[in-house]
Amino acid sequence: MVGEEGAFVLGWDEVLTEEELSTTLKVLCMSEEEFKEYKEQDGWEDDSEEEENSTLSNEALSRLKTPFKKLLYDSVLLTLESYRSDLKAEQDLLNNKEAYEKLSRREQQALHVRYGQKRILHQLLELVH
Repeated sequence: MVGEEGAFVLGWDEVLTEEELSTTLKVLCMSEEEFKEYKEQDGWEDDSEEEENSTLSNEALSRLKTPFKKLLYDSVLLTLESYRSDLKAEQDLLNNKEAYEKLSRREQQALHVRYGQKRILHQLLELVH
């Protein structure tokens, strides 16, 4: 459902893998009966036009159905737990010029990437809470 990578791509303003996320949320929140019907029909036929015209912008994420928001919220918390440090620790390291300069160039780049990822995830938590 989520492609070969098994992950969703989130940007600052919208979900970049919106079709995969939308389908995954719908399927994971289905009853067993709804899922059987979905499999028999090879997906949804009527929703394709509606989904093509909608984007999962930040505004749209905040208006998702409650079960979808809960699933996203819990998933983001699990993702954040997979990091060794939290957002504040990354921010503190970025703000500590002496400690930051002791990092190798590669470690500095990794820090910036992790910090950006965590900021996007925290933004998503706010949107779906």
